Order: sequence, then C-alpha cells, then structure tokens
Amino acid sequence: MMKKMSIPTSKTSLVLFLCQIISALEVPLDSKLLEELSQPPTITQQSPKDYIVDPRENIVIQCEAKGKPPPSFSWTRNGTHFDIDKDAQVTMKPNSGTLVINIMNGGKAEAYEGVYQCTARNERGAAISNNIVIRPSRSPLWTKEKLEPNHVREGDSLVLHCRPPVGLPPPIIFWMDNAFQRLPQSERVSQGLNGDLYFSNVQPEDTREDYICYARFNHTQTIQQKQPISVKVFSMDSLNDTIAANLSDTDIYGAKPVTERQPVLLTPTGSTSTKVELRGNVLLLECIAAGLPTPVIRWIKEGGELPANRTFFENFKKTLKIIDVSEADSGNYKCTARNTLGSVHHVISVTVKAAPYWITAPRNLVLSPGEDGTLICRANGNPKPSISWLANGVPIAIAPEDPSRKVDGDTIIFSHVQERSSAVYQCNASNEYGYLLANAFVNVLAEPPRILTPANKLYQVIADSPALLDCAYFGSPKPEIEWFKGVKGSILRGNEYVFHDNGTLEIPVAQKNSAGTYTCVARNELGKIQNEVHLEIKDPTMIIKQPEYKVIQRYGQASFECIIKHDSTLLPTVTWLKDNDELPDDERFLVGKDNLTIMNVTDKDDGTYTCIVNTTLDSVSASAVLTVVAAPPTPAIIYARPNPPFDLELTGQLERSVELSWIPGDENNSPITNFVIEYEDALHEPGVWHYQTEVPGTQTTVQLKLSPYVNYSFRVIAVNKIGRSQPSEPSEQYLTKSASPDENPANVQGIGSEPDNLVITWEPLKGFQSNGPGLQYKVSWRQKDVDDEWTSVIVANVSKYIVSGTPTFVPYEVKVQALNDLGYAPEPSEVIGHSGEDLPMVAPGNVQVHVINSTLAKVHWDPVPLKTVRGHLQGYKVYYWKVQSLSRRSRRHVEKKILTFRGNKTFGMLPGLEPYSSYKLNVRVVNGKGEGPASPDKVFKTPEGVPSSPSFLKITNPTLDSLTLEWGSPTHPNGVLTSYTLKFQPINNTHELGPLVEIRIPANESSLILKNLNYSTRYKFYFNAQTSVGSGSQITEEAVTIMDEERLL
Repeated sequence: MMKKMSIPTSKTSLVLFLCQIISALEVPLDSKLLEELSQPPTITQQSPKDYIVDPRENIVIQCEAKGKPPPSFSWTRNGTHFDIDKDAQVTMKPNSGTLVINIMNGGKAEAYEGVYQCTARNERGAAISNNIVIRPSRSPLWTKEKLEPNHVREGDSLVLHCRPPVGLPPPIIFWMDNAFQRLPQSERVSQGLNGDLYFSNVQPEDTREDYICYARFNHTQTIQQKQPISVKVFSMDSLNDTIAANLSDTDIYGAKPVTERQPVLLTPTGSTSTKVELRGNVLLLECIAAGLPTPVIRWIKEGGELPANRTFFENFKKTLKIIDVSEADSGNYKCTARNTLGSVHHVISVTVKAAPYWITAPRNLVLSPGEDGTLICRANGNPKPSISWLANGVPIAIAPEDPSRKVDGDTIIFSHVQERSSAVYQCNASNEYGYLLANAFVNVLAEPPRILTPANKLYQVIADSPALLDCAYFGSPKPEIEWFKGVKGSILRGNEYVFHDNGTLEIPVAQKNSAGTYTCVARNELGKIQNEVHLEIKDPTMIIKQPEYKVIQRYGQASFECIIKHDSTLLPTVTWLKDNDELPDDERFLVGKDNLTIMNVTDKDDGTYTCIVNTTLDSVSASAVLTVVAAPPTPAIIYARPNPPFDLELTGQLERSVELSWIPGDENNSPITNFVIEYEDALHEPGVWHYQTEVPGTQTTVQLKLSPYVNYSFRVIAVNKIGRSQPSEPSEQYLTKSASPDENPANVQGIGSEPDNLVITWEPLKGFQSNGPGLQYKVSWRQKDVDDEWTSVIVANVSKYIVSGTPTFVPYEVKVQALNDLGYAPEPSEVIGHSGEDLPMVAPGNVQVHVINSTLAKVHWDPVPLKTVRGHLQGYKVYYWKVQSLSRRSRRHVEKKILTFRGNKTFGMLPGLEPYSSYKLNVRVVNGKGEGPASPDKVFKTPEGVPSSPSFLKITNPTLDSLTLEWGSPTHPNGVLTSYTLKFQPINNTHELGPLVEIRIPANESSLILKNLNYSTRYKFYFNAQTSVGSGSQITEEAVTIMDEERLL
C-alpha cells in the first residue's frame, strides 16, 4: 500500500510562500491598464491613532482610499455606525472619506470625543483605517492657592513646587521672573523633570519675590502662570545680629555658622526605584541631590556600559538621557551624588517593553484563478503580540467562508483561488502597549491578454547594431509570448534571437535582411491577441574624406574638408569644434557644406578642429590639427603704444555723478581703440588706483557714477592694438557727501564650528562702500521653523560673529545689515545656515555582503535616519580587510582598506579581493564633522580562483635518457590545489618543436624523474597548477639530456 507523506504546517507555509513569489502577478504601471483593472480598496491616507485637536478649529478626520471601482466610505464611532447625515455639523468631502466637523459655527469639540474608524468598500472588498481616538486639547487655569513665603537658612536645601494643571497634551514647564526673563540654573539650582525647582543649597543671592512657574500649552498656543513664590534666605551674620538685638549682655548667643553637609537625594527618594519605558522612546532618568558643597552626579549601568552614541547627559548631568531605547537597555542604572563629605546613591531598575512592531507586514497579492498564495503577518513586541485576522473588516471567524482560504496563525494560505476569493484582509497585532493594523488585498483577476506596446510601432537601427522590439503585455493567467516574422512566417527560435521575460525580442546583430514586419502573439486560456511592429535597418554614417593636418603662415587661409556618406533616409547635421568647444564667434570662420575655412589666420587659431556628424541614430567624428607659423619678415611701419591723455577736467559735479573730459595723446600709427578710466580714493586707500569704466577710442568725455564719502581723483589710459599708454596725470580731487550705506555685506554664511555654536561670517564692505563714517553691522539670527523672534547684535567693522549655546545642527535664518553714522542700509535678504555639526550617532544597519566572484563583492546597508547624522550627510565609508587565506590558514598583518561612497548611497562594490580568503568589513556614516560609529564587523569569504604559477621550476641530474624536475608550489594558490600539469616537447637544431607530451601530477608531489628521453636532445617544459576552478598561469624551462656517460666524468 502506498503511504501518504505528511508535510508539517510550517513547511507547507514555506512551500506556498515560495510559490507565491514565483506565481504572483505583477501589474505593469500602465495608466490605461490601471484604470481598467478591478482592484479592492487601499487606504492611502488617514489621521493619526491618537489625534489631539484644537477645540477652537474645525476637526478634520482624514480617510482617503483608492480602488476600482472607486470605493464608498462609512464610519463607526465608539464601535457603532456613525450616521453623518443626521448630524448637521458633520460633512464628508466629495470623492473622499475625510470627515469635517464644523466647530467654528457652533459645534462643541468635547461632544465629538471618541474612537472613530473608517471603512472604504467596493465590490472587491473593504479596507479599514486604524482606530482614531479624537480628543480636544485642554489648557486649564491654575488652581488658586495661597502661597506662604519661604524662609530658608543659608546652606539648606529647598524645593519650589510647580504642580501645573493637567493639560492635554501635557504642558512645557519653565521658571521665569516678573520681567519674563528665565531664571539662571546651574549645578546648584535646576528644574526637575516634574517641573519643580530644586536648590541643592540656598545662598543669599537666591532671595527674591518673583519665582514664577509658567506652563506653555503648545497646542492652543497659551501660557498659564502660577502665583509668584517668595524666597527669603537668612545668612548667619544677619541672624546673629537679630538675636543680639533681642538679648541682654549677659545672655550667651550666636547661631551656628553655615555647616557643610553630605549629599541627600531630593528626588528620587529611597535607595531603589523602577522605570518602564517603551522600545524606540527616549529614556529619561533623574537624580537631584541636596548638600554643601553642591554634589556632583555620576551615572553608571550596573554590569554593563552606557550605550555609545545614544547616551546624553542633561541638566548639569542630573538627567541621564538614552535615545531610541531597545530591550538591550533594560537593567539597573545607578546614580551617585558626591561631595567632599561623602556620597549617596540610588538604583533605578529599568525595564524596556515594546509595542508591536513589524517583522513582515502582509503585502497585496494579485493572483490568477486556480493559483495559490499566502499572506504573512509577523510582528514582535514585549510582551509578544497576539495576531488576529479580519476579512473585509469582519473577524475572520465570523466572516463568510471561503473554501480556498485556510488560517494558520500568522499566515493565511490560499489554494486554487477563484474570482470570488477577492477580498481585503486585515492583520491586527496587539499587546498591552499598542497595536498595529495592516490592510492587504487578495485580488483574483481573470483577464485575457493585452498588448500595451502601440500597434505598428516603427523601430530604426543602424546595421550591425542590436535591435530591441517591445511587446509589453498583461493578462491573467500570465500569457505566453511568441514572435513571428512576416505575414506567414514561422515562430522565431535559435541563437540569433534573445527572448526577454518582459516580452521584448532582441536581435543582437541586426543585418539588412533583419528588416521587416514582426508579429508578437500573447495567449492564455482566456484568449489571444497579436501586435505588429516594423524594423528598418539603416546604413551607417561615414566620413569618407577626413580633415588633414595643416601648417599655415600667419594671416594666410586654412581649409579643412569633411565629406560624408550616409543613409539616404537620414538627415545628417555637421558641427565643427575647436579644441572640443564651439568655434569662436568670428566672421573669419566660414562653415560650408563639406568644409571649414579660416580666413586671415592668427596665432590664437592654433588648435585641434573636429568635424562631428550626427543623425538620429548614430554619430561619427574626425579631427585635424592646425599649426600657425610666422610669415616671412617684410618691411613695416613702426607701431607703438599711444601717448598718455592730458588736460583732464571735472565739470557738472553732483552728489552721485561728475563729468570727466580729456585730450588724447598721439596714437603712434595705431588707432586708439578705447580709453580706460581709473580712480583713487584718497580718503580710504590713498595711492591705490581702481578700475572705474572704459569708453570707445572716439570718445573724450564720460559721465561717471560716484559713491558717497569718497575723495575721488581720476586718470585716463589710452589703449591701441600695440598696448596701453602710461596713465595721464591725475585730475583734481572731488570729495562726495556722506550717506547711509547703499548695500549690505555679501557672501553671508552661517556655519557652526562646534556642535553648540553658529559662526556667522560675511565679506565686509570696502572702504568706499561704507558711504560714511562709523561703519558697523547689525547681525540677526533666529532658529528656522520655530516661532522665535529675531535676536540681533551690532558689531564693529569685523567679518565674523559667533552665536553660542545652539542646538546641534539645526537650520537658522541669518541676515547682516550695514549701518553707519547716517543710518541703515536697505533691509538685507535672509540666508539659511546651520549650527555646528557633531559626529553621527548611529551606525548603518542591516549590512549585507553578496560575493560576486573570487575578486569582487557587493556590500549593501540600510541608510541611517537623517536625524541621527547630526550634520551634512557626505556619504558612507566601508572599511574592509583580509583576515586570513583559507588555503594557508596563516594570519598576516591586517591592512585595512577604505572605500568612500558619496551621498545617500546604500551599496558599493569591493574590487581587488584575493580569492579563497576570509574578510571582514564594517560601514560608517560620514558627515562634515567626521565618521560615526562602525557597524558590527561582517565576515565574508571569497570562493576559489585559479592559482598563480609555481614559484620555481628547476631541472637537475641530466643523464642519457632522463631529467629530474623539482618545483615549488604557487605563491598564491587561491584555493585548494588539485594537481599539476607538465607538458614537454623536443626542440631540434632549427628550433622546430616536436610532439607535445602531457602528464598530470598529484598536488602533493614536488619532484619528478622523467625517463625514456632521447639522448643529447633539448626539451622545452611547460608547468602549471590547478584548483577546482581551473588552471593557473604556466612557468617554462628548457634542458638538454647528455650525449654520453663520459661527459659526466
């Protein structure tokens, strides 16, 4: 009897999952096709799970979805149907599920608190949103209370309680005085996480009547204020004076002086406490101590180390902050408060729990009738989350039955699906700390084949080039594709064609006889469709007469030919280049149909001239060099630079302009082409001349624009083809009036030099740009995207200002405005800068290595979150090094190699590896400050390669008919040696080679005696080693057997 083989459920899931990967359909991103195919709903946008709304504004609960046909929407509120038609304050946006609750016209936000869920439904299924909890924000007033003044002895500890009203979300607490200035904090005085103000010991300067606790409710943009608290600190001297005034001379008095005290914890109390935090959150632990002198706080993790790059100390090290916590951060954290008199400690036992998080979220599945597939929903958390399934929003246990569906824990297995199996499934992973909800549809499509490539599409290629003919298709089940040539041609097969999975037909080398009509046929069990495309083969473009090298005398004529031959149906364009750039814009260059002519050549025409011929299908080029040489000497007129202009005169003096005139000097047989006007500022830069403007050689007057607060002098220089004249004598001086600056500094930048600063730099105005005395700059900055006012400071005539105490790498708006004794320049434009960078916090994760061959590997990694880069992302560095050779098992000095991949790249190639070796690598992210931490070392191994040649081959002990061969193993075996191959053949007196003999030798041998050789004969030997991959390079040697035995005596 035949036995039935049973397969465990887990293995069944794995087999079906692999089938899903192989058989699931992929729908092409063709807009017309996507419009026609039916598809279950997919939620594309929804409001957050915990949605706190402003009670003064309309409530908008988002729910957007797509599907074919377009889905309809419905809502539940607190688990029951929400009939929006019966509530005049609630409307749903057209073609959308988004609700708008009208609060601004009479509605009460409190009336709409609750749990909302959206359902998007069409004929193929129903998708549901998360449970969206709507709560209006609250910013209650402080409870009125009578606060008694605090009378404290100098050196004692003190706690000022804030006790803010309970708001939603919780308020931000800060302490200020009556002038709305923040109270200074230090190691001695600081605010706790609960908002209270702690004094480790009070000092006389702590006396004041306006300790005020403020609560800022960001959601409603309101600030509530507690009644001011009064603190009076009595020093020992004043207390003794008070006692003395009330006692007689015979009484003994005297309060004790300020005594030092060992530390005592103000918070937390006791010696131990517990703390539970969720995975991914920020862990905040606090220890604040009283004592005199002020205690210093230190933190450790018992039995381990504080996590590098995720640990920060705040509030003068009283707060330990660990970001992005994980289960590995659970444990005991010990804070110790210490001063010169002793210490006290507290242990906080931290447990990290985790709301559910995805391992494998279910993905949409598109199947054909009769196919199999799986939906997999895997999540983790602490405690382990429970998995439940819904079908179209209904628990699967009470959903309509589907014989093709079987639920196996976190997996739904589909077997032999039909169109009625289409549905949207929801996976809910939940534990006591939260839940995850994911929609994934199963869309069963029965579609006849469609060809998406346009009919009668024309392809044109150059002969002997590849031709790619498209046949984009879709159908369910997946159609089979066949190609035919001609109207009644047979099916195409053979090595001359390549058939791609996407339907494309490739002709690797298209010939003239490849031209014609090709038919693509797509068929499945539901039908057949075909499409014709046309292929034309064009002749290649050729330059049959190329430009030739030319040597031309100066002022001669040069001509280059470029005669072409091309396909008659293609329209060529001819372009000429000089030194790989456009031809000069000069009328001496004449471009004809088949040539380039240069008239009256000069030395600057030297260079390489290239003729480029382009068609729509190909491009060819040819180049030639032109060398210009001097013409024979001929008698010539003596030319010289012009004489300098003279008689400079200033007229029409105004505040911002003046007219300058002059008389030209002799031009010396070369016409003056232009005049250059320069100026000197005797007030700011005496003796330094600057370019002002220039005018044509026919002009002898010019209207000059002037700047305020400059003592001008002008001079004029004449220019002809020979050169420049000497400058003219300076004009008379003209001092313009002062004014406020016309412009602001250029090149304003904000770049931090340290993690907690912002260095603002600019190019100062030049002397004459100041427009008046007393030049200064107003430097302003504010943090971008934060509702802060500008902070400004006025500085002297410098080029830099440093803002300290900034957060690390945040954007700032920066501007710099010039001013002088007469006023400000126009409002400056703002630039965006960044405070200083710090080293990246985390290492790249999920580092994977794919070994491509024995010398090349590809490394992948996940990008780090941008917020952890803490600077400008410059790229990633891969450190890799060889650990050992697998053939020798010997270690060597580790030489680390580094490859840098710029930008946000997540993979790279590692070339030049040694075969059959073990390597390690790690990856680090790089910003402008430097490198972040290294990822854990990843070990990978390269496969075997072919060996190098044997290290030596020696031939000894020649006799009449034998030779002894000795050899050394390859320096680089690159694998496990399997054998050696020896080939040898005799060489006669005319150096002709005889028959070749081949011998295979075991890999463990190092010598061989060859016998039965011919006496007095020269032999040539070829020797190499093999691994399982193949043979390595060979080493050759020659040797001769002796003529007779007497030669050995």
